Amino acid sequence: MRLLYFAWVRTRIGLAEEEVSPPSHVTTLGELVAWLGTRGPGHAAAFANHSALRFAVNQEYVGLDGKISPGDEIAVFPPVTGGRT
Repeated sequence: MRLLYFAWVRTRIGLAEEEVSPPSHVTTLGELVAWLGTRGPGHAAAFANHSALRFAVNQEYVGLDGKISPGDEIAVFPPVTGGRT
């Protein structure tokens, strides 16, 4: 499973991307987020408030109840804001 991290998520974890093999009981995005939060202090800081994050699985937005598979690409990023005024 390939994870891509953007913005402050990347900064807290210290990686732009990583390959992971979560335990077999991790089958939803929410379970993945919970498992990732146990991988170290940077991951714990990044995933402490998952409501401040958005997720895409194979380039499609997915909620925490979305199913995941070992070959998926998962992007993690804060909500996109801004624009011109």
